[in-house]
Amino acid sequence: MTETTSRVEPQTSGGGSQAPIGELLTGILNDAQTLIKQQAAMLRAEIREDIRRTGDVARYMSAGAALAAMGALFFLVSLVHLLHYLVPTIPMWGCWAIFGGLFLVAGAVAFYAGKRILDSYNPLPDKTLNALEENLTWKTTNRQS
Repeated sequence: MTETTSRVEPQTSGGGSQAPIGELLTGILNDAQTLIKQQAAMLRAEIREDIRRTGDVARYMSAGAALAAMGALFFLVSLVHLLHYLVPTIPMWGCWAIFGGLFLVAGAVAFYAGKRILDSYNPLPDKTLNALEENLTWKTTNRQS
């Protein structure tokens, strides 16, 4: 029994000969350009989405901060009067100075904590930028060869 094998010939363009290497490279470069354009569009979409979400967060946080500040102000006034009531030997201005200093220190600590969080936060879409950079490197390497 003989074994028959069939050989698949590469597809050829119209005239029966293989496509020249130049056409293949042009096709590859066109595909790479299309990929880069798609990744740029994806990057823009990611940035738009991040900006929208950041805006939503900022609105809620600013409303919360404003309400908390108003509540803290009323609470501070009541604490100053409570301290003056409990320790009548401290003048009223001294009570205000004590609580003002406490809030100043607390605010500085909160500011420092927020700065550390902000320093660790990267708002850029890293995955898309890395893929785009890799493709650009690949494209420029292949153009030079």
